[in-house]
Amino acid sequence: MFRWDKPLTWVAALITLALTGVLIAGEVYPPYRRYQLEFRRLVEERFGPERAAATPIGVQQVWLPESDRVDRCTTCHLGMTWQGLEDAPQPFATHPVEILGPHPLERFGCTWCHGGQGPATELPDAHGWVEHWEEPLLDSQLAAAYGVDDRAAFLELRCNTCHRYDRETAGAPYVNRAKGIVERKGCRACHVINERGGSIGPDLTRAGDKSPEQYDYSRLTSLPSLLEWHAGHLQSPKSFSPESVMPDFGFSREDALSLTLLLLSWGETDVPADLRPGAILRDVPTAEEAERERMMREGPGRFFVEKTCFICHDVSSLGIESATKIGPDLALAVEDAPRRFGRTLDDFMMNPSGTMSVVLSKQIPLTPEERREAVRLLKIAHERYLEQQSQRQSEQNAERQAATASGAGPAAANEEEASP
Repeated sequence: MFRWDKPLTWVAALITLALTGVLIAGEVYPPYRRYQLEFRRLVEERFGPERAAATPIGVQQVWLPESDRVDRCTTCHLGMTWQGLEDAPQPFATHPVEILGPHPLERFGCTWCHGGQGPATELPDAHGWVEHWEEPLLDSQLAAAYGVDDRAAFLELRCNTCHRYDRETAGAPYVNRAKGIVERKGCRACHVINERGGSIGPDLTRAGDKSPEQYDYSRLTSLPSLLEWHAGHLQSPKSFSPESVMPDFGFSREDALSLTLLLLSWGETDVPADLRPGAILRDVPTAEEAERERMMREGPGRFFVEKTCFICHDVSSLGIESATKIGPDLALAVEDAPRRFGRTLDDFMMNPSGTMSVVLSKQIPLTPEERREAVRLLKIAHERYLEQQSQRQSEQNAERQAATASGAGPAAANEEEASP
């Protein structure tokens, strides 16, 4: 009778031996060894055998003890600090010196800026394209996955982690564009940003730290992700949050992407302070910004901010400026009501018609007392508007008289008046 135990034992032994050989080969000749040999050949071609012989072999790493971080990216990216390899293929190319200069490799490592899994020594793990790794490499592959044309766009998110209080950061066009939008659109009127702003909308100071599970992706027709949710919400707020009072600003895709990168960069950072010498570490408003914000929140027109009227309307004479300007300036409401509706402002506010009947019953439901308060403030706004117009006219007359007296003649005075 044939016995199977001995053949099976031999087969098991051979399989075990083969697996052991594979493991030993992996240790003796790891995947990164191929890159190191290719780099040595490249160096020999360009700089000669003597420099090639001195190229590193084995695992290379940058240890950042102050932040408890280890980056082993230079195990494969061996040419990062070499002069003369600027045109070399990856992973051997010299890092752009204008960025590496103020961020030396030995102090910053790689993953603070580029993302990825620093301790790894194999390509998929190191680049972070593995399950449950939340910081993939911010490279062209990630950009392509999100339909972003600029492969460097995501790097700006990490730049702004340290440079969030800069008015403008060199080499960060998306983030700079977003900061300009935040300023022009007066986002602080509704949102707290960097500990300053209003409370109509959510606090955005730590928007980048919010868990992805807090968002509803059911309305997305594209990649379900934080980036696409924010971009979609910014372009069509009510489509993603039906109860939102945020207006549609008509943002382009590039505007929305820029603002999303800015939002996702706003979070807590564990970058040590000594790695940011000279960096601005808090948001300091200019005198003009501080006064504008005070007028919006505390000035005579704060009622129109608290009741969200300013989302659509300026109240210019009270210092209230709308980012959207969908409706007319309410400083002229005393004149507009009789001209447009044939009724006094008091009568119209107590019994509105047209669009305002819907707004004041559903979007901004004011009590009778609040409507009377609105009328009182709008009359004050109109009085101030007339005073401001009168003062402006007096100043123009004075300038015209001064120009005439100086010999410039009426033509020059009229030209000065016509200029913006």
